[in-house]
Amino acid sequence: MIAVIDYDAGNLKSVEKALLSLGEQVAVTRERRLLLKADKVILPGVGHFGNAMKKLEAYGLTEVICELADRKKPFLGICLGLQLLFERSAEAPGVPGLGLLKGEICRIPEGPGLKIPHIGWNSLSLKNKGRLFEGMEEEPYVYFVHSYYLKAEEEGIVKAVTEYGVQIHASVEQDNLFACQFHPEKSSRTGLKILKNFVKLEV
Repeated sequence: MIAVIDYDAGNLKSVEKALLSLGEQVAVTRERRLLLKADKVILPGVGHFGNAMKKLEAYGLTEVICELADRKKPFLGICLGLQLLFERSAEAPGVPGLGLLKGEICRIPEGPGLKIPHIGWNSLSLKNKGRLFEGMEEEPYVYFVHSYYLKAEEEGIVKAVTEYGVQIHASVEQDNLFACQFHPEKSSRTGLKILKNFVKLEV
């Protein structure tokens, strides 16, 4: 069973629908018991970093997420879900993230011809043999919606990058923690392949 963490995030239904299309059993929940019982857990997200951290705290989910990490449960953060795994974000100064991975979330800089938020399809440059991208073409196209981007402290955890006025760390993996800045659930067959790779992972 795949658990999708329910903290009132905007893309819960699309993530659930994508997983169901792969034939997976899905529970959208914030219950500690179900989250710990699940084979794998996904933290989706669309919205504001500070508000999301408040929601996670209010629902008692920060401790559960840290426990899932300690138990080496395969865990996938999507979009804002990626950002929350890190230490801090320029979107909410002074609000600590979960801190499970080292790095910071920065504002995409203004630039000629660049619209912010970054919305639409962009290609990835794969690196460091990411397990989410196993069996995929060299420069897959995926769908982004974001105004802030990850700058990971450790280059070794970065498995995909993209360019949008600046180099964006678009996907990371460390031990049982996996995360994508883009939306695999909205990235057509490429995204479904990424989700399928996550579903079949053994950590």
